[in-house]
Amino acid sequence: MRENISYTPAGICARQINVEIEDDIIKDVQFIGGCDGNHKGIRNLVIGMNISEVSAKLRGITCGARPTSCPDQLAVCLLEYIEAKKSQVSV
Repeated sequence: MRENISYTPAGICARQINVEIEDDIIKDVQFIGGCDGNHKGIRNLVIGMNISEVSAKLRGITCGARPTSCPDQLAVCLLEYIEAKKSQVSV
């Protein structure tokens, strides 16, 4: 089943992250605002990867003096999605 997530990140230049997921595999990622080239690079690297693997690899990456980054916020988005999915199954 294909799902679309729209996430409002905190502490980064991008205003929104949109992720398309099918069977826990990232099909597409779009960052709205921020560094276009970096976002294209992140997108190309994570498409086709499992969401758990992506979140584990990207979590904790910082940007300069900021405590977070675009990759970190993508990881946070995916972790929230994973937790929400687990709670739906548990009910």
